[in-house]
Amino acid sequence: MEIQYFKNYSPSLDREMECKVYGHAGRPLLFIPCQDGRFFDFENYKMIDVFAPWIESGQIMVFSIDTIDKETWSDFWGNAQWRIGRYEQWINYITGEMVPFMREMVNERNGWTGYPGIMVFGCSLGATHAANLYFRFPDLFDRLLALSGIYTSEYGFGSYMDDLVYRNSPVHYLANMPADHPFIEQYNAKKAAICVGLGPWEMPESTRQMDAILRNKGINAWVDFWGYDCAHDWPWWYKQVVYFLPWLLDQK
Repeated sequence: MEIQYFKNYSPSLDREMECKVYGHAGRPLLFIPCQDGRFFDFENYKMIDVFAPWIESGQIMVFSIDTIDKETWSDFWGNAQWRIGRYEQWINYITGEMVPFMREMVNERNGWTGYPGIMVFGCSLGATHAANLYFRFPDLFDRLLALSGIYTSEYGFGSYMDDLVYRNSPVHYLANMPADHPFIEQYNAKKAAICVGLGPWEMPESTRQMDAILRNKGINAWVDFWGYDCAHDWPWWYKQVVYFLPWLLDQK
């Protein structure tokens, strides 16, 4: 398997950011690590082994990046206004820097002239970020795999709410989305899989809330609840990737 490492200065964050790329060809997949995670977690936590058949066959190129959760969602005692501003800078880093980088690389590797969509994938708080990117930027992301996420800003910001927090809290902005919003048509031309278990350390309430909102708005998504044996942990996420990924990769 081809593996590449990159370290580049990010104007959006005013710091160097690291990432790894796995694969030689195929559609781009952006991996968001779990809470406080690093770019090497995809490899260190053995998710690379789960994806290996799709990576080695040239179906997927995985781009694994750094979070800045310790400065944002995880810094519960920090200034909420500053933290959400910093988080938005990270969002800008992804949409304005990583997305063009990913598109350029996959176009070159596949001989494409322009690939329209990126799959975004995360587990736990990584799923929170992944879902936010998918629902905020349907022009950039056309597939979502969100496992064991929490889809409300309350997890990181409590009762604090301002415009930026609202824009990064899917439960809030999707619930208030008008029925004729053009994003809804875009979502329904794409594919999203959102899954949570009912077992140890899982928090299914947020996924139930998301499910109800999506149904109410007529937004198509595969929202799946696994059993009471399904824990908030890597072995279950491995199984869920194998279960959902073929459907997400199917162009039908």
